[in-house]
Amino acid sequence: METAAVKGGTLMNRKTIRISEKRQLTIPQKFFEALGFATEAECILRGNEIVLRPVKEQGGGEFAEQILADLIAQGFSGDQLLAEFKKTQKKVRPAVEVMLAEAEQAAHGEGESYSYHDVFGTEEE
Repeated sequence: METAAVKGGTLMNRKTIRISEKRQLTIPQKFFEALGFATEAECILRGNEIVLRPVKEQGGGEFAEQILADLIAQGFSGDQLLAEFKKTQKKVRPAVEVMLAEAEQAAHGEGESYSYHDVFGTEEE
């Protein structure tokens, strides 16, 4: 059964799906294609819900230039540069997810929070 609803101004599509005896499920084709799934899905337990989303093969691409510049400055080149780049790039997404979780805790008055100055400093620094 498929339904559509509006939550917080966002149109949500909803479909009830079966879970097999082996705990397997099938993502409806419409959802699969709309989100651009390929061969892997990321499964996240968030509170009392499971979030499934496509795995992005090139995560951290927005930092690629900075990562490469830093590795070149450290003296890496050729195959060694490529290997270090791949290793470093894999660390970007987990680090960003930790930062987002900390920001959400701070927004709820939990954990440590930082001021604009703490994060960005001043131009003199």
